[in-house]
Amino acid sequence: MGIDRIVFMGTPEFAVPSLQILLDRRETVTGVVTQPDRPAGRGQKLTPSPVKKLAVKSSLPVFQPDDVKEIQFMHTLKTLAPDLVVVVAYGRIFPRHLLEIPRFGFLNVHSSLLPAYRGPAPINAAIINGETETGVSIIILDEGMDTGDIIIREATPILPEDNALTLHDRLSVLGAKLLGKALDMHRAGLWNPVPQNHEKATYAPLLKKSDGLICWDNDARSILNQIRGMTPWPGCFSYLNGKLIKIHCAETVEKETNLPPGRVVSVSDKGINISTGRGILLIREIQLEGKKKMTADHFVKGFTLTPGAEFSTTR
Repeated sequence: MGIDRIVFMGTPEFAVPSLQILLDRRETVTGVVTQPDRPAGRGQKLTPSPVKKLAVKSSLPVFQPDDVKEIQFMHTLKTLAPDLVVVVAYGRIFPRHLLEIPRFGFLNVHSSLLPAYRGPAPINAAIINGETETGVSIIILDEGMDTGDIIIREATPILPEDNALTLHDRLSVLGAKLLGKALDMHRAGLWNPVPQNHEKATYAPLLKKSDGLICWDNDARSILNQIRGMTPWPGCFSYLNGKLIKIHCAETVEKETNLPPGRVVSVSDKGINISTGRGILLIREIQLEGKKKMTADHFVKGFTLTPGAEFSTTR
């Protein structure tokens, strides 16, 4: 007996390619479970998740429980009678009584090479920590956070020009491809789940807006990785003349300066050079609070900057 009926659980854009590949493969998806509609935009209008939009477009039954631990949801899942539940970025830990419903368990697509970077923000953490490689792991869920046995993993390089958005998009496509491969492996009798080495586990906590505050005492490379890993959200920022400044794009400069960290070294048509704890950071794209993002050379045409001006951690 194989996998004939699948329930899909996911919410954000990252999960959409995985649901799409199930549809493309003509898998029998008996239901899609996603988070309740949330307020979004300036009008705070209730907005369906990206996964719900695809499910509705594809005429799939959609379920949006407030809490997967509710008894009512357990009854719903039993009624859907899945052989397998596929979970991609749903954002909840599942209790044992749910995990035991499908014959072949819950299969999870996770955006890191487990056991590295368990938790909700593995893509961001890998870039922030200066990793040169990450990947996707397909695991069988247990009651822990990303602690289940591994079915298959595949690595991909983190490119110097990557930020969290570009890497997110690449890993979402890789995750969908590996999901299809995992299903093929099961049907060929090739599943051989391998336990994770828990001693090597690392954690990627949920990011907060305050995590984007730049400490200029850090070296230029670390600050650059912070900017890359937090673009587009939560975004990195500093303060200049009491105003909040968002920094969207930068690069390191292999020069040293005697100026204290956070000081403007020079301004040119290439951008704004700022001193750090070690090395210089060249800001390429910048945004003054309440204004649109712009290239740094356009910014300085309307905002006078002279060498020695200070970017700081407080207003």
